[in-house]
Amino acid sequence: MSRTLQLAEQLIARASLTPLDLGCQDLMAQRLKPLGFECETIVSGPESFKVTNLWALRKSTQAHSRTLVWAGHTDVVPTGPMERWSSDPFTPTHRDGRLYGRGASDMKTSLAAMVVATEDFLMVNPDPHLNIAFLITSDEEGPALDGTVVVCEKLRARHQTLDWCIVGEPTSINATGDMIKNGRRGTLSGKLVVQGIQGHIAYPQLARNPIHQLAPALAELVAMKWDDGNAFFPPTSWQVSNIHAGTGASNVIPADVVVDFNFRFCTESSVESLQERVTQVLDRHGLTFQLQWTLGGMPFLTQPGELSQAVQASILAHAGLQTELSTTGGTSDGRFIAKFCPQVIELGPPNATIHQVNENVRIQDIEPLKNIYQGVLERLNQLVAMKHS
Repeated sequence: MSRTLQLAEQLIARASLTPLDLGCQDLMAQRLKPLGFECETIVSGPESFKVTNLWALRKSTQAHSRTLVWAGHTDVVPTGPMERWSSDPFTPTHRDGRLYGRGASDMKTSLAAMVVATEDFLMVNPDPHLNIAFLITSDEEGPALDGTVVVCEKLRARHQTLDWCIVGEPTSINATGDMIKNGRRGTLSGKLVVQGIQGHIAYPQLARNPIHQLAPALAELVAMKWDDGNAFFPPTSWQVSNIHAGTGASNVIPADVVVDFNFRFCTESSVESLQERVTQVLDRHGLTFQLQWTLGGMPFLTQPGELSQAVQASILAHAGLQTELSTTGGTSDGRFIAKFCPQVIELGPPNATIHQVNENVRIQDIEPLKNIYQGVLERLNQLVAMKHS
């Protein structure tokens, strides 16, 4: 069993349902401290939702060093019905060449690969030109209010400089390294309440049905083209996630209808422009409404450069793949780090089973991920050394 696989299994065995960490970060810190890392635990959040964060930093003694941070999360989503799992989700299990367990793909295998890659790199390069850091949270799968964002605020207050960041989210499709993320779309949610007048369904003239009033406006919003996207992002999309109305009785016109919706938006649209366009449609249809907005994250983009080139070269060397740059998918904690780190790339194993029952990763995908991570360290170290030689 490889050291990467062994550590991945040790992490999976901890049932760290968000926001719990259950010792995962301590396990990582135990491996990092002998390498010269200063490990700091940052606890945040209310008593009912305590979040554990790890900031670990190994400073270089070389002049003109630059900083690479590994970022990720130890928390996992709930298992779903336990009886639907073929094996205990927190007992790492091998079947048909795959490692099964909650977090196998999202993202404890990546965390293990980061640690072992760092160990192997420092074994060969004991005094590199890199500062190496780990930013790990137990609040990525939850509200994300007391995790990476809190650590980033502390780092900014300390004037900590980050040059490059690799987030271990599962980005690949068919094999490790075939896709990486160099950005993510923003997420903007809305809760719309359209108000009518409740009444008996047999006397509609005495009531006002908010569902009927909403329908034309909803159809217009569904058909609306928000932007065309660009070379890096697909067009902005708008989706309804929930509609609720009614008293439970079939003979009552409801007083209001509630609609939850979400934008996944690119850099061609602003928060303000999207909000304004929605409001204009609702006003044009004469609706009486309340609308509450929640901004989950702004879009971010890393233009092709030093980090993406190092990642692409390492993937080609260790996996034989020409990787695809992509900004598709959901949000990640990269959105917080990108606010003060100029280059953020997400790279991890295939994501076909994330959040599913029987989550798994191919065992043959694990060691290449460690090798790719190690190759990125080597290439960035060489880059800094050459610039200041």
